[in-house]
Amino acid sequence: MSAAARSVVLTVLVAVLGTGAFWGGTDGFSAFTAETARRADILRAPRPLPAAVLEDQDGRVFELDDYRGRLLAVEFIYTRCTTICRSLGMAFKQIRDRVPADALGRDVALLSISFDPARDDPASLEIYGSSHGADGEHWRIARVRDATQLQALLEAFGVVVIPDRFGGFEHNAAIHLVDRDGRLVEISDLEAPLQFAEKLAEAL
Repeated sequence: MSAAARSVVLTVLVAVLGTGAFWGGTDGFSAFTAETARRADILRAPRPLPAAVLEDQDGRVFELDDYRGRLLAVEFIYTRCTTICRSLGMAFKQIRDRVPADALGRDVALLSISFDPARDDPASLEIYGSSHGADGEHWRIARVRDATQLQALLEAFGVVVIPDRFGGFEHNAAIHLVDRDGRLVEISDLEAPLQFAEKLAEAL
């Protein structure tokens, strides 16, 4: 075999092996990123959520399990964020406005959870909530004060939070749907709040 022919064979072999590795490493081409993999995994296997005690913008303490029996939209934020968290808040407002009035609170609730509990006290949560129209009943802004519970909750939702160099955080952002049994069942783009609201309506 000539050197040129050997080169062609070697190139094809590397391409085939590389394709196989890529297929295995990306969940059969369906997960090109960790975020895509997270969403695909939840669709395949809805995930039970750990117990968590939260404190809302009015200083009231409640448990995540209190939402059992209702559909729950969940987002993760920190109140000092001026970029993606603001977009999440606006998306949540659109969802809230699209939920039938007679279902809001009774069948559907919204929950924004801060992953910066040391700085997001009830006063800060209230300011964030007021800026987006969260009423503290149908839509609550809350923090998990217990660090262990917060970490378990972030891991269950697949939310990654990394401190940046400026005192803030880098984090993945999405809208999460928790079913009536307290399981995470779907993760949607924050850019598609109306489609998320339609899914809620279909599930009622």
